[in-house]
Amino acid sequence: MAPKQTHKDRYAIIMAGGRGERFWPVSRERMPKQLLSLVGKRSLLQQAVDRILPLVPWRNLLVITNAVQAPLVRKQLPRLPAANLVIEPCGRDTCAAVALGAAIVGARSTTAAMAVLPADHVIPDEGKFRQVLADALDLAGRGQVMVTIGIAPTEPHTGYGYIHIGDPLPPPRGASAYRTAFYKARQFVEKPHHEKAVEFVQSGAYRWNAGMFVWSFVTIAESLLQHQPQLAQAAQTWMAAAASPSRLKRCLARDYPGLPRISVDFALMEKAHNVVVAEGAFGWDDLGSWTALARHLKADEAGNCAVGDLVHVDAERNLIFDARTRNRTPIAVVGLRDAIIVQTDDALLAAHKSQAQKVKELVARLAGMPRYRKWL
Repeated sequence: MAPKQTHKDRYAIIMAGGRGERFWPVSRERMPKQLLSLVGKRSLLQQAVDRILPLVPWRNLLVITNAVQAPLVRKQLPRLPAANLVIEPCGRDTCAAVALGAAIVGARSTTAAMAVLPADHVIPDEGKFRQVLADALDLAGRGQVMVTIGIAPTEPHTGYGYIHIGDPLPPPRGASAYRTAFYKARQFVEKPHHEKAVEFVQSGAYRWNAGMFVWSFVTIAESLLQHQPQLAQAAQTWMAAAASPSRLKRCLARDYPGLPRISVDFALMEKAHNVVVAEGAFGWDDLGSWTALARHLKADEAGNCAVGDLVHVDAERNLIFDARTRNRTPIAVVGLRDAIIVQTDDALLAAHKSQAQKVKELVARLAGMPRYRKWL
């Protein structure tokens, strides 16, 4: 078994290159969801960093984004070392980002344990989250396990993946008892239909797949080599080039366009036999749509949630979000039920709550019409 990790050997990789299309028109390519202050005064990215800094120092924090969003990331995280802002030349889904982050970490420490975290989650229970993450980093640093943080489902949500958990995992020899419960992972299940999701929740043996992973450099390198040899070979090249930012940039520009576009779940987690689920006993939301945001806003007596000046008559359970920076006037609503109304300086979205996930389809349609692309 490897020795217990120190803070010097703990790293965190925050994936912050998404476009947040379901939060259009507030979320745009240059100002995506993770860079917005949707819940609280700080952006989701800043909150993600705040949560982990007690465990991981700035010098061991990597943020992976793209060239369009990089300037705002730099502005929002002025203490992030320049070499720790990693720019993908093009999007190739999460497995490529994981391989890139692991290569840079491995160039600094081959004995490191690392957490891979999204930039757009809402986690109000920061203390509980840090406890789970600290235990997971310790466990990952001691043995050949791939840890994923699972969230006990509170409803039969059909938009999340699920993980079927097995027997509890005892603490490894030489480790003190963890405050976090760990289980062997039996099976990853993609987004189920409603009836199956109800079964999962009622069984108590399933967890939501939160997309948060922890492993050692050695473990992720071996998993890539076994299941994604093309990515493993590319990662070895990037690791050798990581000491020179300009050289690494050239390697990425050459290699990235030809990489497979695949998520880390499909590429690695569903194929691996050494996956462990950490019990994420903390409040969590991946903030995947406008309706999800409503859960974090205060509602009036009629169930309306508003950011901005709302005046309504006979209106119930609506979400009103005014993101205008100038000429803000009241938004008046009469007789609407379960609607989403989002106003920006240059665009207006009106949708039924039941269709919130289709905002992404709307963005795709706008992208296909040249006269509307400037609004994306």
